[in-house]
Amino acid sequence: MSEISLQQVLEALVDPVRRMVVSQLTRAGEDMSCGTFDAPVSLSTLTHHFNVLREAGVIRQYYVGTTKMNTLRAVEMEARFPGLLSAVLAASAAERKADAR
Repeated sequence: MSEISLQQVLEALVDPVRRMVVSQLTRAGEDMSCGTFDAPVSLSTLTHHFNVLREAGVIRQYYVGTTKMNTLRAVEMEARFPGLLSAVLAASAAERKADAR
C-alpha cells in the first residue's frame, strides 16, 4: 500500500461512479460481487471503474468460484491517508443530498 500515491487515490475517487461504488461497499459492510452494484453504467463500463479503483489501492478483488468479489481496503486506506476516505464519502453524500433538493 505504501507504493500507492495520494494522486492515484484522488484521481480514482474524483469520478462519481467510482465514489458510488466505494459508498455502496461502505454501506454494505461486506464484500460485494461485481453484479450486485446499483450503477448507472453498463457492466463493461463498471468493470473499468473497478480496475481504476483496484489499481489505486482503494479496493481489492478476488474470486469465489467464478464470482469476482470486491472489498474496500478501508483499514489500509485509513492507515496510509488518515480521514481521506471518510471525508470524501461524507462530502459526496452531502452533495447528493443538496442535488436532491
